[in-house]
Amino acid sequence: MTILIGANPIGWTNDDLQEIGGDTPLEKCLEEAREASIEGMEKGHKMPTDGAALKGKLASFGMNFVAGWYSTELLKRSAREEFEAAKAHIAMTKGAGANIVIAAETSNAIHGDRSKPLSERPRLGKGDWASYGAKMTEFAQRLADVGLKLCYHHHMGTIIQSERDIDALMAHTKPPVHLLLDTGHARWGGSDPAGLACAYRSRIGHVHCKDVREAKMREANSGDWSFLDSILGMGKELGVYTVPGDGMIDYAAVFRELKGYSGWVVLEAEQDPKKAPALPYAKKGVAHIRAALNEAGLT
Repeated sequence: MTILIGANPIGWTNDDLQEIGGDTPLEKCLEEAREASIEGMEKGHKMPTDGAALKGKLASFGMNFVAGWYSTELLKRSAREEFEAAKAHIAMTKGAGANIVIAAETSNAIHGDRSKPLSERPRLGKGDWASYGAKMTEFAQRLADVGLKLCYHHHMGTIIQSERDIDALMAHTKPPVHLLLDTGHARWGGSDPAGLACAYRSRIGHVHCKDVREAKMREANSGDWSFLDSILGMGKELGVYTVPGDGMIDYAAVFRELKGYSGWVVLEAEQDPKKAPALPYAKKGVAHIRAALNEAGLT
């Protein structure tokens, strides 16, 4: 069994609000990730979109490509149409040497809209889950047929946010659809990350590790803030998310429920780097992940 520690560049430069960390060069991000002992990186908007170029850029810093986010619109189109729309992403992923597609439904999502509070996030009706799950399963199978694994990313501000949403997604999809367990989105969305790991271990194909500042989460929920205001923090204050070891999540408990998992665990911290400098936070997060993996007996 092999577990590799990767990172998403969102701790350096934000993808949803690109001016956050916008003045941070890609080279600085990759240099600092290497210094923090990161073994691979997920796709960020400053990285090459050509697979071979992306692979080469990361290799020059001693890292592999992990995966990239793909926004599905299966509420609007068929699985066949989605697969055609994903052709460029598929080519990039395969060309860069990865086999994971991180998928999330964004056709009606609000997480990138700073004007909308999270209470306005979209929801699927009970009668909509079966057809949506069937389309997601077909899309995942089409990806599997070309050697790629779809890992669905539950996410604040989308139709798959709460524990009930995750349960419905998993109940109405088949095994070609894997779950991306995101500890931070799970906890903020009302789920126990360790409980999700236990319930869906056989279908978890990818793991994102970010922590939650409990007091800030409660403040954001009480004030009904937007997702972006919540993660970036108001004024000089820090936001809801931080790196493992700096919040409320018990990572050893999560990893104990992932016995037998092989693959990437990816460090994330959606923060403003001017308030929370990326390198020291990355080092703290990697150290905590390693300690928790060791405590859980996964190293």
